[in-house]
Amino acid sequence: MPRRARVLVMIMAGGKGERLQPLTRERSKPAVPFGGRFRIVDFVLSNFMNSELASIYVLVQYRSQSLIEHLRIAWRTSGQLPDFFVTVVPPQMRSGSGWYRGTADAVLQNLNLIDDFNADVIAIFGADHIYRMDVTQMLAFHQGTGADVTIAARPVPIEDASAFGVLSVDRKGSVIEFAEKPATPSPMPDDPARALVSMGNYLFSRQALVDALLADARRSTDHDFGRSIIPELVPGRRVYAYDFQTNDVPGVKPYEEQDYWRDVGTIEAYWEAHMDLLGESPRFDLDNRTWPVRSAHHPGPAARFIGGDVDNAQIGEASLVKRATIRNSILGRSVWVNEGAVIEDSIVMDHTTVGKGAHLRRAIIDRFNIIPADTEIGMDPVRDGRRFHVDRSGLVVVPRGGRRDFLRGLEEF
Repeated sequence: MPRRARVLVMIMAGGKGERLQPLTRERSKPAVPFGGRFRIVDFVLSNFMNSELASIYVLVQYRSQSLIEHLRIAWRTSGQLPDFFVTVVPPQMRSGSGWYRGTADAVLQNLNLIDDFNADVIAIFGADHIYRMDVTQMLAFHQGTGADVTIAARPVPIEDASAFGVLSVDRKGSVIEFAEKPATPSPMPDDPARALVSMGNYLFSRQALVDALLADARRSTDHDFGRSIIPELVPGRRVYAYDFQTNDVPGVKPYEEQDYWRDVGTIEAYWEAHMDLLGESPRFDLDNRTWPVRSAHHPGPAARFIGGDVDNAQIGEASLVKRATIRNSILGRSVWVNEGAVIEDSIVMDHTTVGKGAHLRRAIIDRFNIIPADTEIGMDPVRDGRRFHVDRSGLVVVPRGGRRDFLRGLEEF
């Protein structure tokens, strides 16, 4: 029986997330809360844990403290098994005095981790997408084809493809052309309305990765997998595309979008992905006991409701709703909603208090906020623009409040 491949996971979690401002004003994109009780990074970490690939380094960079604290609390491991770990890796500056210059440079600066682990296969995945995936199926494809690198790929409408790396493949899945964010994407041969795009998730055979990184370091490039490494590998190496549509995750319900994957890189996409969690038949149902999304435990009690009208909503632990109206919304943990308040089509994050008679519509309220009584958000774009961030989609975002201001406000509320 052949030896099981040693797989080392490297999660790229250093992104600024500039298009998610102001949610990324004080945190990196992977640390942004999602779905009432998670952070965005929890989805990729849960995929690897559920796939029983649990040797994980998380490479961080910009505004990383919030992410580091979350990983420390939510992803602690016992330390008894040497290959079972989730470890944060900030820039080590082993090969220079600068920060990571790109995703490829981030891995290059940590080649010692690959050597120390004696990895056969290195999984290099992004940390800022919402999806479920059994990575062992992609691994089996990678090994079965004898690939040097395997790219997780999915079809998207041709008009959306310019935002991604676009692949052209033959019938066996071998990549014959790769273009990063082309102005005119190449359509799929059998479907001119769609293009096959990279999900930014890669499996590399060890020697192919090391050779590519060292060669890239000697050139003046972006030192990025999508812009530098993959285009250089396609002509001469065995590069394959793994069809994400074939990935079969247990516990996914028939009414769900079977190959659900979202890049929540903009305020509108972030809000729409939250709305996908709601309804009798959500596109992405978080209630999957077979393939759970894991996160930090919250020590508070169950949510409480005193009167009110709540319809199509998710309410987090320790929240209190008193004679208020909540529709088509997601509330985090320890959210207090007072009498007469109305929350519609909104996201309200942890430790926020919504005052009496306040009205929120198509709003995103970051953590530790106090919305004063009778405040209206989402009704008047001009007035909202003077106080908050109004996205071009019309969504209103209230930036994160201060913990001390929140506690002081509770005393005065």
